Amino acid sequence: MERPELLHNRDFLAGLLFAVIGAGGLYVALSYPFGSLQQMGPGFFPRALGVILIGFGAVTMVRGLRSGERVEGAWGWFPLAMLTASIVAFGWLMERVGLVPSLAVLVVASAFAGREFRWREVVVLAGVLCLLAVAIFVWGLGLPYPLFAFEFGA
Repeated sequence: MERPELLHNRDFLAGLLFAVIGAGGLYVALSYPFGSLQQMGPGFFPRALGVILIGFGAVTMVRGLRSGERVEGAWGWFPLAMLTASIVAFGWLMERVGLVPSLAVLVVASAFAGREFRWREVVVLAGVLCLLAVAIFVWGLGLPYPLFAFEFGA
């Protein structure tokens, strides 16, 4: 059995991406105080998430070495650009227009990255996600996110 070429191995590359992102997050989180389980500091969650991503990456890389499944097709540059732009737009819009409109923009812009785009499904998904985000983050957790950063009516 011949060894798979690592640069064309689908699972190995996906695992490597997970591990690199996890290591980057872990490195950035090292500058924040960790805290303890009872008093979690701002570095607790990013470090834990970084370690989990590195673990997922390692498991996926080993799986790729076993399967040897090759990457098929070309890179999807447009979907990658649309997903990146939607996340950047969400971050930029959050302070300017509030949680609900910025989340709606995120969902609609992200949907353009897919192969199929149906307005009705995207609008329903955006509405449900906005309602869930408000219920969980604003009402449930009491986070001070403005729902709308503008006034309706006079």
